[in-house]
Parts: sequence; structure tokens; C-alpha cells
Amino acid sequence: MAGNVTSLFRGTAAHSPSMAALTREGGDGTGPVDFCIPCNPYFPTQAMYDELAIRLREIITYYPSSADTITAELCGLLQLPPQCVAMGNGSTELITWIDHLLVRESLAIPVPTFGRWTDQPMETGKRVDMFPLQEASGFALDLSQYADFIRTRGTRVAVICNPNNPDGGYLRKQQVVQFMDAMADLDLVIVDESFLEFADAEAEPSVVQEAMLRPNVIVLRSLGKNFGLHGIRFGYLVANPALAGKVRGMLPKWNLNSFAEHVVFMLKEHGPEYAQSLQQVRRDRLEMASHLSALPGLTVYPSQGNFLFVRLPVGAEGTVVRDRMLTEHRILVRECGNKIGSSSRFLRLVVRPQVDVRRLVSGLEQVLYGSRRGAAVPELGTGTSYSSGTAAVDRLVSETNGSGMRVPAAPQPTPTPMPTAPQPAAAAAQPLPAAPQPMPTPLPAASQPLPAVAQPMPAPVRQPMVPVPQPVPVPSPVPAPVPVPAPAAAVAPPAAVAPTPPGVPARGGLTAAQVRGMTAPATDLTPAPATGWPNAQSWPNAAGA
Repeated sequence: MAGNVTSLFRGTAAHSPSMAALTREGGDGTGPVDFCIPCNPYFPTQAMYDELAIRLREIITYYPSSADTITAELCGLLQLPPQCVAMGNGSTELITWIDHLLVRESLAIPVPTFGRWTDQPMETGKRVDMFPLQEASGFALDLSQYADFIRTRGTRVAVICNPNNPDGGYLRKQQVVQFMDAMADLDLVIVDESFLEFADAEAEPSVVQEAMLRPNVIVLRSLGKNFGLHGIRFGYLVANPALAGKVRGMLPKWNLNSFAEHVVFMLKEHGPEYAQSLQQVRRDRLEMASHLSALPGLTVYPSQGNFLFVRLPVGAEGTVVRDRMLTEHRILVRECGNKIGSSSRFLRLVVRPQVDVRRLVSGLEQVLYGSRRGAAVPELGTGTSYSSGTAAVDRLVSETNGSGMRVPAAPQPTPTPMPTAPQPAAAAAQPLPAAPQPMPTPLPAASQPLPAVAQPMPAPVRQPMVPVPQPVPVPSPVPAPVPVPAPAAAVAPPAAVAPTPPGVPARGGLTAAQVRGMTAPATDLTPAPATGWPNAQSWPNAAGA
């Protein structure tokens, strides 16, 4: 395997080779210990596997029931009305249909996150507005700043992943409900709760009940991750009957397979075992975080998912660590260099039983520190860099707060046009004609991102006004270019409210596709400070009060 490990990772369209490919490459019929794919290691039970094995021939021989039949059984277990639920062949199928049917022109998403939320809309020509989660704050999502970012960009669809993948960041239910109501004027608000079953911060953390009552909210849930059955490919969404019906009406009649049907119909007999498996994962998460935190230079971020996001010590490059862990210790880890907003300094490690965690920690000690535990971390090569070309993306994200807006490197003093220019610019700062009712206080007139909106227009006009070189002794023609009303007329068009065409950056920003393609350092980008919508006091505290 050692000689082919690099080609295995380069030859896959996913972030990692499949377990089947790794098992074939291993030669002994067994795969590595999997710390890469976030899966419940305690469910299904052995009794459930035995039952599936007995019925294997029946399962693979005959057609499954219709999706409506399987959905009705699942809804009976979850106590949800079937008209509010659509089941898909994995969450990615549902994300694909949501994008095709409900995302018209733009989508906002915090990064780093699950890659399909950035890649899928870009593949269909939508504008993706990426809001960066800051490492300095532990990758925590500030919903007030995120909401302000959405308003500034004029985004039409907002996505929240709770807990977020890969960092496991968690938002309390009250915060999410307030955000949904504040974004009631958007085309769509999506709350991805694929990993919420593993959270223990609240007794009832899901917003599925609230989503069914709102006209523009979809909640996405996973079954494969929770039940430890990624290979079956099944998940579901919850929304009001109109939204759920629109997605359900486009799905194939037999989009769910017979394995999914048999598992769903088995669940009612194994509820206690499933609950116990979630409790065990939560205990293992704390224990695993404690062991990893003891490694010198390794940073472990708080998580409410069934995985931990860790930053490697200085000098360690993720692809090297990943490859050596696989070839020398038969352990598969998730290196996060291909996630926008992340880099190869980060790994996502799935929570597993303690016997596997001890093996992981031992392998990391040898790869990171050699034979001397606690020794200085060796430099793994002077030429190492981010594994998938994300260095430029990281610079852009960290230097612009994700807005992608270009502003002058130095503030240019403006003579007379400055008093009149802010008027149309302030109008352009309100991307929507009808602001949501939960926002009685509009953004301040001196909102910081506004200069970035007006900058691309006046810049070409101001330069001719600068007294160019001294050699030009022309007397009176110089005052001629001073008609300042022209810039005011030129700035007026941005105030018009109209949908942004697909792939076109909003108000002088960059599309996500342009961000991905950047190779040169973004030297002319400065942070776009948040305006604090609505205000810090209006959001619940850490206790949710």
C-alpha cells in the first residue's frame, strides 16, 4: 500500500478513497481502522446484522416498496406528518434537488463546512457567498454577523449546519429559531441537522417542529450517519407540506433501496439500543478529546458531532500525516486541505471506541514526534503547502471576512462628491425592497461595507481629476473635468434592486468559482467588519436564556 497511497487519494473524486478500494489495496482482505467517515460505531446491533444476513437473498432479489410506504413507516417512528417529509437516497440527493428546485440565484454558507453545500450550487451556476468561521473564535458561528453578511451580499438562500462539519460547532435551538424568523423574507433557509443526534447540549435541539410551520424553512436529517449505515444511502428532509411536496414530487418512485426499507421497518424493535449507542458516542467523544489534547502542540476544538476537529502542531503537514498513518499504522484519517476555509493543518477525526483511540494516539505520537514523545515536532519538508491549493482561499477568507469585496488599499481623500455619494450607496446597502419585520432598526447609514459598493464606479472618474504630472503647463483646461455631478449619476444604478444573474458577483465581490481559482495573493482585500445585526443583546447567551 505504501507505494500506491498517493495515487489512491489523487484518483478519487471524493476526499478519500472508498473503504472497498483501501481493502483491495491492502491485500489481506481487511481495511484500515476508519477515523475518516463519521459513522455511529455502535449501531446497528449484532442482532440486526444477523437478521439482515438471514434475509439478504430476499433483500437483493426483489424490488423495495415505494418511497411513500417507507416514508410513512419512518414518520410513524418520528411522529411526523408524512406530507411534511421527503426521503432521499442519501442527503446529497436531497441537496441536489433543493439546489435545482429552490435555489434561484445565490446561496450563503459558513465555511469550512460540508463540501456539497458549496460545490453543488456552483456546479449549477449559482453565486455562493461564503462566510468564514474564524479559527481565533474556535470556528464558532456568530449568527448576528452571519445575518449581516447575508443582508450585505443580498443572498437569497441561507444555510446553517448544526452541528457543523468538520468542526462540530453547535447552535442552541432558540438561536436557530430566531435566525429563521429574521430571515423570513429569503427564498429559503436550510438547517442541516445531519449530526444533531449526537449532540447533548440540549434535551430537544432540533427545529423540525418549527420548520413545518414556516413557509421557507427546510430541515435536513441523516439516517446513514446516525445508524452507522452509510452504504445504504438514506436521509430525509422536513418542511411545510408545499415545500416537502415540491421535492418529493421530483424524486423517483423507487429512489430508496430494499436495504433502506428493511432497516426502517426494523427500527421500532431496536429503539433502546439506538439510544444507548448515541450515549456511548457522547461519552467516547469526551474521552477521545481528552487523550488527543494531551499530545503536545495538537489543538482540539469543542464538538457536538461524532467527530473532532484538530489542528496539527507547527511543522506538521496534513497529507504527510495522513499518508504515514495509513501506510505505517493502517489508520485512515480525514485531512481537511480540500475544504474551503480550512487547510492541510487540520484533521477531522471520527469518534470511535477507546481501543481504537489508543491506537490512533500511539500512531500520531510516532508520526508527529518520532520515538521521543513530547519532542519538538519535526519539519516535514520545506516545500510542503496546502494539499489542494487552498492557500489563496485561506488568505481571501481570513482577510475579507468572506465578503470578497475589493476596496482601495489606502483611503482616498475625496473633495466635493463625498457628501452626495453616500446617499445612493446607502440605498444599495439594503439588498431587499422589503426588510424582514424582526428587524425594526435598519443598518446605520455609515455601514462599513458601503464604500466597497461605491468604489468600483467612482475610481475611474477620480483618477483623471488628480493633477497628473507637473510637465503639463496647460492653464485653464484643467478645471474642465471637475463636473462632479457625473459620478453621482454613475453611482445611482447600484441602488436598483434586481436579481443578480447566476455566476455574477454581488456589488463588486467575487464569485465562489473565482475564489477557488485564485492563485495570486489577495493583497488588495481588507476585512469587512460586521455591523452587529441586530445587536449583541438581542441574541441568547450560552445558556440559551
